[in-house]
Amino acid sequence: MSARQESPALSRSRASVSGERLANAASSTRKLVHINIGLVFILCWPLFSSGLQGALFASLIIGVNIIRMLLLGLGVYQDEGTIKSMSRHGDRRELLKGPLYYAIAVTLACIFYWKTSPIAIAVVCNLCAGDGVADIVGRRLGTKKLPYNRNKTIAGSIGMAIAGFLASVAYMYYFASFGYIESSGWDMILRFFIISIASALVESLPISTAIDDNLTVSLTSALLGTLLF
Repeated sequence: MSARQESPALSRSRASVSGERLANAASSTRKLVHINIGLVFILCWPLFSSGLQGALFASLIIGVNIIRMLLLGLGVYQDEGTIKSMSRHGDRRELLKGPLYYAIAVTLACIFYWKTSPIAIAVVCNLCAGDGVADIVGRRLGTKKLPYNRNKTIAGSIGMAIAGFLASVAYMYYFASFGYIESSGWDMILRFFIISIASALVESLPISTAIDDNLTVSLTSALLGTLLF
């Protein structure tokens, strides 16, 4: 007896599910890169001297990627692996937006705030841990959309606020253990909480989708951090 032939509708349905799974896997991989680069980078800051020279030298590690993003985004040279891992749709021009803003934000946080400032912690942790987790949680657990932005989910925004806050507190204690940050009590923890909530709120707004959340989250963390610290 011959096997029953699969209907075209069922074939399309399976292909759609398979394509969605591949897209989610690619997005998760991209966001894991997004999370790890910045967090691992500032984890290494104690290896550098505390002065401006140390900050400038450390900033070259990420700063080189600014040039790399520009060259790839402009098509000066090709690296399909990098383009696919850092873009949503495999378009090299995407590297001139989100990934470029990301590299610039982390580099500037390194140069201007460095390891003695909690503002650097707020910027990097909300950008890397917060924004990265928001996408992963939103895709996996986000069933309810935000009423004012159908491209974002409630779960994703909550996940961002929690991840950004917890990462900020963890790095606060990390840098305090080296003596770079003197105050590491509840007062500073509360300020990190406010910044993470504000960053998650701004990231959830339609303007962040229109511009780029790497830019809006970084600016929110830096500006609010300047007011609070």
